[in-house]
Amino acid sequence: MRILLAPMEGVVDHLMRDMLTRVGGFDLCVTEFVRVVDQKLPKKTFFKICPELHHGSCTPAGVPVRVQLLGQEPGWLAENAQTAVELGSPGVDLNFGCPAKTVNKSKGGAVLLKETETLYSIVKAVREAVPSSQPVTAKIRLGFEDKSLAIENAVAITEAGADQLVVHARTKTEGYKPPAYWDWIDKIRQHTSIPLVANGEIWHAQDAKQCQAQSGCMDIMLGRGALAMPNLARTIKHQEPIMPWHEVADLLIRYSGYEIYGDKGRYYPNRIKQWCGYLKRQYAQADVLFNDIRRMQKAEDIVAVLQRQSSQGTED
Repeated sequence: MRILLAPMEGVVDHLMRDMLTRVGGFDLCVTEFVRVVDQKLPKKTFFKICPELHHGSCTPAGVPVRVQLLGQEPGWLAENAQTAVELGSPGVDLNFGCPAKTVNKSKGGAVLLKETETLYSIVKAVREAVPSSQPVTAKIRLGFEDKSLAIENAVAITEAGADQLVVHARTKTEGYKPPAYWDWIDKIRQHTSIPLVANGEIWHAQDAKQCQAQSGCMDIMLGRGALAMPNLARTIKHQEPIMPWHEVADLLIRYSGYEIYGDKGRYYPNRIKQWCGYLKRQYAQADVLFNDIRRMQKAEDIVAVLQRQSSQGTED
């Protein structure tokens, strides 16, 4: 079984990738998307999204990080895929699943699931541009408004030369509302010859088992679940107990070290509040933390609250 960390736009940046891969259990990360429109992007664009390119395209914990591209023009995507690989990305991932309205309006992400031929053309062009030794992978949803093209789209991506396909088991219209239709991944699997990775609505180790059973896939991708329970991947792989709250508080404090002393210090208060929104699904203490810090604007004040919670948990 391989566990991949999902490319959550605006959430799973290089700092979060570092933090979660240090906790462990992940085999591969995929970056937030590099938006490709009508030009070959400068190298600095790739380094901004994926600073790990400076270090062998791995997180400090040694987990590989693959650059993800989002766009609609096969030629330009192919050229930028070449750049990503030349800079050291272990292959290229193509985003056909982003549900954001602003992205879809500009003909990117999940809206392309309406255009099977476009999916084929993009994957084929990128596959031809990238050395055969480097994988070309893609991520889709089951469709845009419905699932009528789910199998057809997956077959087109396979025939175009993709090496792997991640399937988020919902349509764009279904968004993130439960349930995830893992059985649809199994339907797709029966018509494709490439490895599939199941994604969507995995919050606990038991969810992972049910997803694997219904989808027929051993490999899974975790997104929101890993933010809600930082050691989710390890609970799935190694049957570890859920990380106790005082260790989560320590994790948030370590994250503050990146933010306060790194290049994003001004973002820390908002990022921690955002993270609390995920954590409260598993930890009641996260709701208390959010109420305690929601009006705070200084990172140091938030860290002081976290340090009290961490020490209280250790004493308990």
